[in-house]
Amino acid sequence: MTGSQGTPRTVARRTVVAAVGGAGLTVAMTACGGSDDPGQTVSDKPGGEGATGGTGGGTGGGAEIAKTTDIPEGGGKVVGEVVVTQPQAGVFKAFSSKCTHQGCAVKDVSAGVINCPCHNSQFDATDGSVKAGPATTPLPPAQIVVEGDTIRLA
Repeated sequence: MTGSQGTPRTVARRTVVAAVGGAGLTVAMTACGGSDDPGQTVSDKPGGEGATGGTGGGTGGGAEIAKTTDIPEGGGKVVGEVVVTQPQAGVFKAFSSKCTHQGCAVKDVSAGVINCPCHNSQFDATDGSVKAGPATTPLPPAQIVVEGDTIRLA
């Protein structure tokens, strides 16, 4: 090489590994982070409380996810991306089934509590609030419509 071309640069393997590892860590941290934005989950709508009773009048355009008889009073059922609860007779609520701690799917509802099997976070079946951690953010509400004995995504 001549003086005008300069010396060739070599990149140390350690530099490449550190850069790739840093990028991977950034992606992992972003994926594991919680979000206060209710628009982040599939069937959520801001401010949604779930529907009660059968006053939908045919407005539910979403897919049927359960029958009202499938949801026990004081309990609930995980149905795909949502968990549907019946905190009191005839009142149905729905929340994202993704735990706000690390994104695991919640497993079941018993004694008014939505349970996550990964790290034992617990959420109130009435409003999705955290009853026991490590989760610190409530489950985001999901919109449902109850028409007769059918529960649909809104």
